[in-house]
Amino acid sequence: MIFGLPVISVAIWLPIIFGILVLATGDDKNAPLARTLALVGATLGFLVTIPLYTGFVRDTSQMQFVEMHDWISRFNIHYHVGVDGISVLFILLTAFFTPLVVLAGWKVIEKRVAQYMACFLIMSGIMIGVFSALDSMLFYVFWESMLIPMFLIIGVWGGQNRVYAAVKFFLYTLLGSLLMLVALIYLYMQTGGSFEIQDFHRVSLPMTAQILIFIAFFLAFAVKVPMFPVHTWLPDAHVEAPTGGSVILAAIMLKVGAYGFLRFSMPIVPDASLKLAGVMIALSLIAVVYIGLVALAQSDMKKLVAYSSIAHMGFVTLGFFIFNANGMEGALLQMISHGFVSGALFLCIGVMYDRMHTRNIADYGGVANTMPVFAAFFMLFAMANVGLPGTSGFVGEFIVILGAVKVNFWYAFFAATTLVFGAAYTLWMYKRVVFGAVANHHVAELTDLVLREKLIFVILAVAVLGMGLYPLPFSEIMHVSVNDLLVHLARSKLP
Repeated sequence: MIFGLPVISVAIWLPIIFGILVLATGDDKNAPLARTLALVGATLGFLVTIPLYTGFVRDTSQMQFVEMHDWISRFNIHYHVGVDGISVLFILLTAFFTPLVVLAGWKVIEKRVAQYMACFLIMSGIMIGVFSALDSMLFYVFWESMLIPMFLIIGVWGGQNRVYAAVKFFLYTLLGSLLMLVALIYLYMQTGGSFEIQDFHRVSLPMTAQILIFIAFFLAFAVKVPMFPVHTWLPDAHVEAPTGGSVILAAIMLKVGAYGFLRFSMPIVPDASLKLAGVMIALSLIAVVYIGLVALAQSDMKKLVAYSSIAHMGFVTLGFFIFNANGMEGALLQMISHGFVSGALFLCIGVMYDRMHTRNIADYGGVANTMPVFAAFFMLFAMANVGLPGTSGFVGEFIVILGAVKVNFWYAFFAATTLVFGAAYTLWMYKRVVFGAVANHHVAELTDLVLREKLIFVILAVAVLGMGLYPLPFSEIMHVSVNDLLVHLARSKLP
């Protein structure tokens, strides 16, 4: 309890309430107040999630911090929230990044400041709702609601083609989600009138129905991940989004799709998950190899990191669908690490863009001469993206490869190519942007990080190195929940 209130509800609604208060500050005459209020709300929003970690009981897979209230009684829909070892870290990750994106946009956003800050606060609360919802209709409402602030962030504060990117993002994710709604209504009928996710786990369905439901879930979750071949909206969205939008999109929103596979697809339709695992693994490996090669060809830094995200999330879905503890835990660790690393890389690109208003690699060169402190941070995050031992990027990838070897050597072989391609495109970008002689007078006039930017990067550097050197606090919390899910899948294993 916090101030006598349930922890999860406070974590969901506190940032949303602060977002509404920020909106109430009005136009840009009150921009300093809007920024301050947003930072206070985002920081408090993170602090109130800490008891979810410190008070979490590690030796059970049962839902914890559970709250349940009637919502729409006629259809037996409840406001039902709780966390387990799979969801708790993503709530913390969401709350962790919200104050960082508020700080990142502190001086950069000069128009409609209150509305910009409010979008991130409201979206933070909604995404925490997605990760904690235990009623499928509540999940669906939160799931669809988070599209609205991101649509506005891209469409209002984005680049030259922002409207195209925002509409493409919205249509892709909305259309996939509508089939998920059909599947949830079907499951509601099969349970005899319950939308509870855990009640869905106990429904016995014929294989045909399971496969159709799996496909419906797949179309919703695969678009969000995004998996090959429904990934094309992501590079456009990243390129046009403002820096804060790219950070939240990469660090949090992509994780929501992968989380959906663990919360819905696998436990609800286990036979179909096992039967279609080969397809999922194939699509994951295509993402790792093909998208890695596509990243090599990029000239825009944001687009390169966006394709890198798709390749790394392919690693995540591979880890899920090899159905062993190493694969699943490694994939979850990779999701957390990818949040830190991709968020940091987009912030690095944002720092350069704010100064030079270009993301083209060819426009840079010799940045280390004028921004040495920035170059050092950028190097750390680039190495983490490569998967250097000692950084967070190594932990999840290494464990997934260990799990893949146990299932099939070739899965591990093709997955490991991400280490080669990742090094190729990340270090090539870094070399061209940072090293060498100063390329032009624009680079010569660059100024190094200010205190606010240093604070953001120090926090992220501590997270990346802390997770890389001591991953136990991240991994121990998920053990029991992952093992319980694998036991559930083993009971339904096909002959």
